[in-house]
Amino acid sequence: MKTLLDLENWNRKEHFAHFKQMEEPFFGVTVEIDCTKAYQTAKSINASFFIFYLHKTLAAVNAIENFKYRISEDKIYINDQIDASATIGREDGTFGFSLIEYHPDFKTFEQIALTEIERIQNTTGLFTRSFDDDNLIHFSAIPWLNFSSITHARSFTYPDSCPKISFGKMMVSETGKRTMSMAVYVHHGLMDGMHVGQFVDLFQELMNQ
Repeated sequence: MKTLLDLENWNRKEHFAHFKQMEEPFFGVTVEIDCTKAYQTAKSINASFFIFYLHKTLAAVNAIENFKYRISEDKIYINDQIDASATIGREDGTFGFSLIEYHPDFKTFEQIALTEIERIQNTTGLFTRSFDDDNLIHFSAIPWLNFSSITHARSFTYPDSCPKISFGKMMVSETGKRTMSMAVYVHHGLMDGMHVGQFVDLFQELMNQ
């Protein structure tokens, strides 16, 4: 479900009008995430760390209202729930786009994710299902690279306003601290650096629990 944002009375009305007309209205930041505690927690419950931090990502996304905004025909809609379209790798080196629905309960979410991952890994091609709505984040893990910045392949003519969140290679220090790069790429018409900062802070807090 989604509701229409009252654009006329929105305090970012002028910001939206300014950025939506740009050929490239997205901006991105890359931050370092401490995942020491989260990795330990995932392993202690025999959970996939990928699924574990995907769940934390969606929990933070769904808690920050601006991350739930999407643009359609110059209008902004607020989605009740945001799910993930994550790239899922296969043994042959290819990947497919998944659709993993968010659920606040991790065990329930884990089963949803495992089912979709298995489905992707037993299919071929990039698009193995239809995507009927844009209440998504585009999510990817790049565990081969410890990156400090990232860009995305994107068509400027395609009406896209979905945040894109990517994670890099886990690095382990001599003291045992585990970190990963996280890149967050969002539509500037819908949010500013403050909102991205709120998301990053909340995500790190959830990872530390």
